Amino acid sequence: MDKLKILGVGGSLRKGSFSKGLLLEVKKLAPENVDFEIWEDYNFPPYNPDTEIPENVKELKNKIKNADAILFSLPEYNYSVPGFIKNAIDWASRPYGDNSWEDKPAAIMSESIGNTAGSKAQYHLRQVLVCLNVHALNKPEFMVPNATDKFDKEGNLIDEEARGKIKPLIEALVAWTNKLK
Repeated sequence: MDKLKILGVGGSLRKGSFSKGLLLEVKKLAPENVDFEIWEDYNFPPYNPDTEIPENVKELKNKIKNADAILFSLPEYNYSVPGFIKNAIDWASRPYGDNSWEDKPAAIMSESIGNTAGSKAQYHLRQVLVCLNVHALNKPEFMVPNATDKFDKEGNLIDEEARGKIKPLIEALVAWTNKLK
């Protein structure tokens, strides 16, 4: 049986990012039937339809198309999605008629240094995903509040309660992906 390919998208550009720490923890805890890859190259210009698609955007588009599912991990910036993630989403949905996100199952993880745990960023991302025809998993929701207390200085997850919620999220994404196939 082929492994299910899940692409981790997001994190933060910050060294020691908590969102990247979540993705790295997923990589450690992913079931044996999951091939989990993290996308990290967000070094492309702001989306502009007059600009030729950069090579790393083409690579991202191919990674998305070849993935069975997507796992977003994001912090909350000003009650919303970080700009670089939105930029990546916009690039990968273009040109018109070549939406790499089309019909993909997805799950979302978030964190923030406050009590909201990235909930507003998750809800904004869900609005964008509806437009792209991405099928976001509704439950379980995965949000880490007060992240500075739950990660070490290098961005590694040290909170056992949060760690314990990762496997159920991945298992739910695997089941959701298989259901939608």
